[in-house]
Amino acid sequence: MTAKNPKDSLTILTDMVLPGETNALNNLFGGELLARMDRACSISAQRHSRRIVVTASVNHVAFNKAVPVGSVLTIESKVSRAFKSSMEIYVDVWMEDRETGEKTTVNEGIYTFVAVDRTGSPVKVPEIIPETELEKKRFDGALRRKQLSLLLANKIKPEQATELKALFS
Repeated sequence: MTAKNPKDSLTILTDMVLPGETNALNNLFGGELLARMDRACSISAQRHSRRIVVTASVNHVAFNKAVPVGSVLTIESKVSRAFKSSMEIYVDVWMEDRETGEKTTVNEGIYTFVAVDRTGSPVKVPEIIPETELEKKRFDGALRRKQLSLLLANKIKPEQATELKALFS
């Protein structure tokens, strides 16, 4: 299985916020944004693994700014790290100013997907080789996030969380 780069899984979705997708304040529903982010991440995971993929978890979401009706959103996702059958996908969301074209970060998230076969059993995925400084930073952080998640779920013992222990050494 040949290793891939994060850019191989790059997915960019651009869409407009319509009135039926907003709350009483005329801002995009958070759940609607999460669904769009999940779709982008799903495409990234599928591009990386070339398999059926399922959402395993939404590890982090930060709603930094409200997104008003009529806004143009750009959602960009790519695999930040691949493990045995799971992939961490980092997703960034920008809103484009209608008049100036300036982009503002409004959201980011970290999703985990698992590649499966047609029976739903996990399958191995290719490794990731990060290239840019940001990709390397996200790649390194992915192992810490995975260990923290496993530790909180009681799936590993504290002494097995070597990356987390290194933070405090």
